[in-house]
Amino acid sequence: MGKNDVVRQGAAENYLLVEGNDDEHVFYSLLVHHRIPKHFTIKKTVGKDKLLETFRVELKIGAVKRLGIVIDADTDIKARWLSIRNILIASHYSDVPLNPDPNGTIIQQEGLPIVGVWIMPNNKIPGYLEDFVSFLVPSGNVLWPMTDEAIQKVKLVEAGVRFKDVHESKARIHTWLAWQEEPGKPMGQAITARYLDADVPHVQQLLNWIRKMFIS
Repeated sequence: MGKNDVVRQGAAENYLLVEGNDDEHVFYSLLVHHRIPKHFTIKKTVGKDKLLETFRVELKIGAVKRLGIVIDADTDIKARWLSIRNILIASHYSDVPLNPDPNGTIIQQEGLPIVGVWIMPNNKIPGYLEDFVSFLVPSGNVLWPMTDEAIQKVKLVEAGVRFKDVHESKARIHTWLAWQEEPGKPMGQAITARYLDADVPHVQQLLNWIRKMFIS
């Protein structure tokens, strides 16, 4: 299945907004792996501020039928949800929950686009796309504990010459990817190469949200 094969009629009316290249490639690889028709267009931005602004503008224009957004929780999932909730309320959505749905939020209101929100990694905890991808490391993989040991040793190095503590999960998954048969593959390509297990429950949960949001 090629890239053009997952584009379907109506995709231009439905958008999934993501933060950047890594998010786009991870989603594309998962959709291809599971042979899910892509009844939507993935629109990448550059960073959270641009992502949220694009989300706000798309809702204001109101030309789309379905609008999904995938955004990292970072260190504070409550603050991240509040920023999205405020945009929705300002866009005239009246029934916005106080907390994100653990299975992925979907909001339907007559006369407005259907909106879906997925906060990485799993709508429950702080983290990033890399935390979600870490769920895909095959169970029992012998290199994963070694990666953790290496990261802990690096953390003993003087701060300022290494990664920040909040980026530990990013350092861990990219270190693990650097130790594969073809070192340093990007996360999306690592899914295609089957270094990562795209059939784990965390992926199924995400794809169930995608199906409800864009296919049902």
